[in-house]
Amino acid sequence: MQNSTSRRLFGRGVFAAAASAALMQAAHAQAWPNRPIRLVVPFPPGGGVDAVGRILAEPLGQALGQPVVVENRAGAGGAIGVDSVAKSPPDGYAFSMVSAGNMTAGPVVRRTPYDPSALGFVTMVCHSPLLLVSRTTLEARDLAGFVDLVRRQPDLIRFASGGVGTATHLAGELMNLRLGTRMLHVPYRGTGPALTDLVAGNVDIFFSDSSAWPMVQQGQLRLLGITSATRWATSPDTPPINSIVSNFDISNWYGVIAPPDTPLAIRERLANEIARILARAEVGEMLGRIGFQPAPMATVDFGNFVRNETEIWRAVVKAANIQPE
Repeated sequence: MQNSTSRRLFGRGVFAAAASAALMQAAHAQAWPNRPIRLVVPFPPGGGVDAVGRILAEPLGQALGQPVVVENRAGAGGAIGVDSVAKSPPDGYAFSMVSAGNMTAGPVVRRTPYDPSALGFVTMVCHSPLLLVSRTTLEARDLAGFVDLVRRQPDLIRFASGGVGTATHLAGELMNLRLGTRMLHVPYRGTGPALTDLVAGNVDIFFSDSSAWPMVQQGQLRLLGITSATRWATSPDTPPINSIVSNFDISNWYGVIAPPDTPLAIRERLANEIARILARAEVGEMLGRIGFQPAPMATVDFGNFVRNETEIWRAVVKAANIQPE
């Protein structure tokens, strides 16, 4: 009887402790924030991640009542910036924009200083296809012409990427795998520098995020195809690569993460504020101008999405035998 009573009392104690912890988290979230928040963009200015982070920062700061300061920390395919947030205190004052490259694609190519699965997932923000863009002087003028060219000159085509292990890198390697070709990979420290060199004609193609779209409109680059299996609303006449190259379906997405152990209540509040901002017509229009669609996702669902996509990229990396530099 005494043992039974002790077990009941112990069980009540555990329940009370859990309930107390939940109440403390909720109270912390209600008091949060009371000082400025850092939003790290782990790539240089000029790319899609940077553009989306800056679109979010001002209205998010207004919604939270504290400034949201964008901080660019580039390098290692986005790993340096994400790691700086992963090592920050889990108090709700440091977050990072993330992409497939530094959350799912990159970490299966090379070891990252952080464990993506241990980070505090917040929400997805937006998605779009990758755009297969070329220098305007490239011989191929459309998707069919490019596929023919790369098959005839497999060792001469230079494809840029935003860094080893980024989605822009793995997209090129996936095309090599599907076509049986050997395009030369030329890595850069982010989308911005890669686009600059592509416009200058120093490389031939780039699987860019949709920040390349204004350059296409201005005639600086040529859009050959998109990586999603369906047409892209921003440029509906552009063919999906999948229409010529089988089993080629990639989406580009951006999201927000926090340090490990950041209270769920804070992460969910931030996710809800971001979802409300993304529902505004003017924000949707700003994202649309750079080719993105709002895609807010519940915190738990975002975590599951990242884990599932990691396994998809793991299979691609193994099949293509991609090795870190």
